[in-house]
Amino acid sequence: MISTSYLLDLFPFAACILGLILGSFSNVCIHRYIQGESIVLPASHCPLCKHTLAWWENIPLLSYLLLRGRCRICRETIHWRYPVVEGISGLWSLLLALKLGPETAFAVYLFFGQILIIISFIDLEIFILPDSYTLPGSVAALAAAVLFLDLPWSTSLIGALTGGGTFLALQQGYKWLKGRDGLGTGDIKLMFLLGALLGWQALPLVVFMAAVSALTVSLVYLRQTSAKGLQTAIPFGPFLSLGGMLYILCGPQILHWYLGF
Repeated sequence: MISTSYLLDLFPFAACILGLILGSFSNVCIHRYIQGESIVLPASHCPLCKHTLAWWENIPLLSYLLLRGRCRICRETIHWRYPVVEGISGLWSLLLALKLGPETAFAVYLFFGQILIIISFIDLEIFILPDSYTLPGSVAALAAAVLFLDLPWSTSLIGALTGGGTFLALQQGYKWLKGRDGLGTGDIKLMFLLGALLGWQALPLVVFMAAVSALTVSLVYLRQTSAKGLQTAIPFGPFLSLGGMLYILCGPQILHWYLGF
């Protein structure tokens, strides 16, 4: 008979495998949204030569390595996004499993993590945080925070309104001062989602971590480009998503360390 402790020891491994599988599905959602295709049909295929993938060409990460990063038929390079998304998803699931164990919160954060991964990589490629994910995600976050994460409904609602409202004010203020858009409406909806899921107390640290990571990437980018890079738009959605995911993993610990208790 298999002991409970043995099953608990296996949970992080199983969670990582689940994360890799979900990452593979997230890749489908990302690619097909960008291409304007259904996520149901047709079957998984090479986006260039349309070759339908065999089962062994669909194994997360492993297939990429076996195929040496190229399509088996046309030999064109497989987009870097595929192994990166699968790897991030697998790592996210593993870290959640190590932190939370087989609790309801694990499933909730795993689900919302996939939404954040999907919209982040769409934003990176076409500068859009799609309503088809952020709007239903926001409603689901309000419900999940109260029903499964034991967050008071007022904390979740205030978080959503504070997050979305603050970024709406920033958007309109920047437009009034500069005469042009500097913050996308999708970021407002994403902050509504994060505020609903995490509560208003989490938002300062989420935004701070997002800003620091965005600034770091921007500085690295500018060092590798000309001065024209100062006018290059950089999507903020992926950094907000990163801030939210980091908060879920270690936000309270960072606050306790910073505040000294």
